[in-house]
Amino acid sequence: MTTFDEFPSGFSWFPDEPLTRTAHALATGDGVWLVDPVDVPEAIARATALGPPAGVIQLLDRHNRDCAALATRLGVPHLRVPEALPGSPFEVIGVVDVPGWREKALWWPEHRVLVVSEAVGTNRVYALGPGPAGMHPLLRPFPPGALRHLQPEHLVVGHGRGVHGPQATAALRDAHDRARRDLPKLARRLPGMAKAVAANR
Repeated sequence: MTTFDEFPSGFSWFPDEPLTRTAHALATGDGVWLVDPVDVPEAIARATALGPPAGVIQLLDRHNRDCAALATRLGVPHLRVPEALPGSPFEVIGVVDVPGWREKALWWPEHRVLVVSEAVGTNRVYALGPGPAGMHPLLRPFPPGALRHLQPEHLVVGHGRGVHGPQATAALRDAHDRARRDLPKLARRLPGMAKAVAANR
């Protein structure tokens, strides 16, 4: 089963699985961009119905997913952790740049859509506080601040359902504000998370 999360400028989708790998289709005047895609036939059909494919964007170096295969099949570029996307409506923002973790985010100012691949998420591994979003566990001690100033109306993430409307900016700020504060709660949850991951391998 696949869950779809639609918003005015596109949609997200994620298969029913423990990791909640969420992918996105962003419909622009130049075509449809697939971001960190997972190859679900229904989702790809929906995406291509919105317009001609423009490219596949991979925002995290280790989020290979089905990016290369889909780019080849659709006959579009596979843009892996791009520094910029000239000619597109997107701004590329550097989030993390350390060995083994190079991550960019996409900001679409016209529609106030923020796409965050890994640093912020909404599934149970991330969202430990009262809000719908949280920081990646490994980033909580020193949360990156590159996205903090943005005011998205649509916060779409690589793991979990998106947050839309006024709650999106509040969720992003809360993820930053509670990053360190929720570390004790994360420590209490880690054994249960480890068991869930082991059980679903």
